[in-house]
Amino acid sequence: MAEALTESRGMASAPGIPREPAGEIGGETAAAPLRLTLLGPLRASRGGLPLALGPLKQRLVLAVLLTRPNTPVSVEELTDALWPDDPPRTARKNLQAYVSVLRRVLDPDDLGRLSHGPGGYVLHLTAEECDTLRFDELARRGDTEARAGAPSHAARTYRQALDLWRHDPFSDLAPRADVLRAAVERQHARRLAVYEAWAEAQLEIGDPGPVADTVDEMVSRHPLRERLRAAQLTALHQVGRRTEALAAYDDCRQRLSRELGLEPGAALHGAYRCLLDDMAPSRPRRGPTGSRLLLPPDLVDFTGRTGELEAVRAQLETEGGPPVLVTGAVGVGKSAFAVHVAHRLAAHYPDGVVATRLCAEDGSTRPWASVLAELARSLGCTERLPADREEAATVWRSWLSGRRILLLLDDAPDATALGPLLPPSGGAAALVTSRGRLPCLECAHRVELPPLSPEEAQDLLGGIIGRPRLAAERAAAERVVAATGFLPFALRAAGNRLSVLRHMPLGQYADRLEHPLEALDELASGGLGVRARLAGAWARLPAPARDSLHALAALPDVSFTLPSAARVLGRAGRDAQRSLEELIDVGVLPPPSLPEVTAHTTTAPEAVRYELPWLTLLFAREQAAAAGERC
Repeated sequence: MAEALTESRGMASAPGIPREPAGEIGGETAAAPLRLTLLGPLRASRGGLPLALGPLKQRLVLAVLLTRPNTPVSVEELTDALWPDDPPRTARKNLQAYVSVLRRVLDPDDLGRLSHGPGGYVLHLTAEECDTLRFDELARRGDTEARAGAPSHAARTYRQALDLWRHDPFSDLAPRADVLRAAVERQHARRLAVYEAWAEAQLEIGDPGPVADTVDEMVSRHPLRERLRAAQLTALHQVGRRTEALAAYDDCRQRLSRELGLEPGAALHGAYRCLLDDMAPSRPRRGPTGSRLLLPPDLVDFTGRTGELEAVRAQLETEGGPPVLVTGAVGVGKSAFAVHVAHRLAAHYPDGVVATRLCAEDGSTRPWASVLAELARSLGCTERLPADREEAATVWRSWLSGRRILLLLDDAPDATALGPLLPPSGGAAALVTSRGRLPCLECAHRVELPPLSPEEAQDLLGGIIGRPRLAAERAAAERVVAATGFLPFALRAAGNRLSVLRHMPLGQYADRLEHPLEALDELASGGLGVRARLAGAWARLPAPARDSLHALAALPDVSFTLPSAARVLGRAGRDAQRSLEELIDVGVLPPPSLPEVTAHTTTAPEAVRYELPWLTLLFAREQAAAAGERC
């Protein structure tokens, strides 16, 4: 009853009503300003004096509320944070007691700071009262100043935001609740983005010293972040530490190859080229070409794809054509294919060929403004890009108009991410790669990359391990390439593994790859991280698609029919068909061999066979087993 009365008073005091400033109010002294600090151990103070926040669970309640200030946090979420395994029957009463005490501590004047409503509890704070809100406010102001062409102001503002950090957020409480650990990850990602923006502003105003002095700590946390690495390379270069800059580039390049199977992107490669150009001996100029070729290096052993190469090349050599969309399963080589095409077409686009990724290393979608700014810098576009998405797209397309430029937009998460980037009809063109089929990208010329043919797969493997070795054990080599699903990424991992284990017969290695419990371990140990690549793709799947794959993991074989899928999915035929079609849309499941309309309208369901990639099935089984253990 006391808690209910307290909540009623909290609701009656409208949080939106302006508060009186500290001072004399009606003959009484108003409460001193409240301060809450999260960027380090959780602390609260009023007028500079620390506030007692009570026992551990009470502090956890406050911490969870502070992960989303000014936003309702449900009772269920708070209960789960306090008692993740087995909440007591008195959990709700205990929670109300903790909230009641926090109200008295944080809101002694009963101004409705901690209120309760239909969505849960809301802690109302301003940017002056909470350091994370202040951090976000300063970061937004810095973004505005950077877009307005005021890098010196932006650098100062970003620095003020970064200076608020004293330690990891919730450093004393985060290990005790999943919701706090997730909040810490979000704060670190935000800090990284602000640091990168600050570093770029410092470089733009010609003051690289502070960046060169501080960037190593950020790189140690985020060694695969290419935007950060490009700033590191440029800062070291500009302060004269060129040997360190070269070492930094080489370290990042090797990590990208070893852990993700990728080459450096356009921004990092461009910084590296600037470093090399500055270090190279002067040589006579042959006249300006006007071309900017900012692509990852082409694979010297690129194999196969003759038909697809010619089809894409013919499409991109036709002026005014639609964007070309290259899709395919994880590890099928979409990025390598697109880079190979772009290198071959460089002479056809004299005004520039530039590549950029639309997703960050963690799989999150990069902000359109960041991608567009990177493309503009790479191509020498000096137009000021407005903050509004549509206005910026108009300026960008106007600048591209009349220029022969090829944009390689790699790893598009959806059609929305492409909206402001695609060039207008004319001399510029776009080559897009995506795991999903992007049905909303209506105007695209679509090219689906299948796995390599058995002959192409053996040719690639032979180039890595040596053709005489492959020829000596041809039958075993056929088993090895089949066990990789004929996917270039997995083939390279297997080839690298065999190059190290030169004493191992191919037949013995094939035995390991054909064992369902050993295959991913063998490929993961090859250095290219096949399991890591599959895990990244898994994390980006919509939850229903992951649930469907969990269920399909129970299938005994990669090849199955709609009725057998319906049984393991536990769904009726039409619902099961929709689940399979969703997996096709997101690029996990190839379409069945028959045309979809024929297969689903004129042919018996038992006659239509779907085939889940072997390595995807193995990974799905691992995930299903892990989920079973957690339950």
